[in-house]
Amino acid sequence: MASQVLFNRALVNRFINFSSKRLVSVSSKKNDTVAVEACKTETKPNKNWMSYGYDRKDKSKDRFYGHMSFFMSITLALTLGSFFFAYMPDHTYKDWAQREAYIELARREKNGLPLIDPNIVDVNRIQLPSDEELGNTEIII
Repeated sequence: MASQVLFNRALVNRFINFSSKRLVSVSSKKNDTVAVEACKTETKPNKNWMSYGYDRKDKSKDRFYGHMSFFMSITLALTLGSFFFAYMPDHTYKDWAQREAYIELARREKNGLPLIDPNIVDVNRIQLPSDEELGNTEIII
């Protein structure tokens, strides 16, 4: 609670200090005009300029390289990257497996075989252990 009061007091003090420094007076003379000669000003470094980190001395180069890097990373990388991933070949072979299954089903129908063979592996090739080898082992079917 005390920290909140101190924080609020600091905000009020900061606002009062800013508002007292930024007063603007308006003249009541509406028809007075002032002529000023155009003068050349020296190019001073902008003190409020924050660099993007590409060039600390030249503002135009820094902005160019900053905008170019954002363009390359966002526009090109995301757009072309998503295009690449959308049209890259099927590395899981899901489409290939489905096509092969349709071909196998068509072959089985043409030859009059059952669509799914109940004996996937030939029964003669299976070697089961004998009752003596199994012993008292529980068999769950």
